[in-house]
Amino acid sequence: MTAVTAGPAQRGRTWRWIAVAIVAVVLLAAVTAWLTTPRDGGRMDPTATGPDGAQALVTLLREQGVQVQVADTAAEAAALAGPDSLLLVAQTFYLWDDELLATLADAPGDLLLIAPTSRTREALAPGIAEGTESTLGGEPDCALREADRAGSARLGPTVTYEAADDDIDLTRCYEGALVRYTDGDRTITVIGTADFMTNSTLLRDGNAALAMNLAGAAPRLIWYAPQQPEGESSGAASITDLIPDRVNWIVWQLCLVVALVALCKGRRLGPLVAEKLPVVVRASETVEGRGRLYRSRRARSQAAEALRTAALQRLTPRLGLGPGTDPPTLVAAIAQNTAQRAPGLDPGLVQYALFGPPPATDDDLVHLAHALDDIERQVAHS
Repeated sequence: MTAVTAGPAQRGRTWRWIAVAIVAVVLLAAVTAWLTTPRDGGRMDPTATGPDGAQALVTLLREQGVQVQVADTAAEAAALAGPDSLLLVAQTFYLWDDELLATLADAPGDLLLIAPTSRTREALAPGIAEGTESTLGGEPDCALREADRAGSARLGPTVTYEAADDDIDLTRCYEGALVRYTDGDRTITVIGTADFMTNSTLLRDGNAALAMNLAGAAPRLIWYAPQQPEGESSGAASITDLIPDRVNWIVWQLCLVVALVALCKGRRLGPLVAEKLPVVVRASETVEGRGRLYRSRRARSQAAEALRTAALQRLTPRLGLGPGTDPPTLVAAIAQNTAQRAPGLDPGLVQYALFGPPPATDDDLVHLAHALDDIERQVAHS
């Protein structure tokens, strides 16, 4: 009996099919990654699909018939607001100027204030003061219709509020994390956190119902969550916008060639060797333990110093600076680096975030952490 062996032509066809399959898998993975990549954006950005964005809530509100109008400036928000509208003001890193707060305070219509700092709260909701408790959520335990219909919610870490004056009729829900009172013809609603409105936590418990009830209380919603300093535009073209479409295809082809060469030249690895490892403590557990220790001792200054030190240690290598760089030089380098990609960072804001005074409240500490994350993100993407 004669043995039948595969000839060179048959082996060549087999390798061609394998190469075609590899190319198809690589292309499918590339297209999937491109389609599912979150659109970058800051906290409470109505167009961002990342964890801190709020595109999911805005989409749900529009599907329910609420007219959502996004305002890029405080003046635009005040101009869009009217007696039949609800002005949603979400605290971000760029909402701190007294003139902006004064413009928002004079706007007509009802107000929904999300996670305000001490300065923002005093300007827009002077009838309340920060309480002494903190809460993560639970049952509303109040007569407010929006909260009562939503039921239990997981708000996340938040502050509580109480009336600044005995004459103010204040409705308190979720142990004071959500409050409402009337100032003349204006109904002011304040909630101490924005976590339950973001894309990452909107589906937990009654978060979606509570967010839609509060933001959809009026037929027209003015959404103001500034993502850049006033007067600057984010419409500048990025480097990817300047690259022709044909060049993109050349880059993908080069990536495919590199992958195929690596596959052909790569050597087969041996079998895995089992090895007993020592006990491993997750990094998240140590971070949470240290955070609880800081919180129990109200060590906001130490926590802020740790956040700023860690941010500086990550920023200086990216900027090509040494560890002993003085603050003015570092601030100037960050501003110059981010200026290459709109909107850039204002030197005054960078100086305040990296070298400013320690936060006075836990809420201010949370906003400082978000500000440092925003600085690192913009430096990394510049």
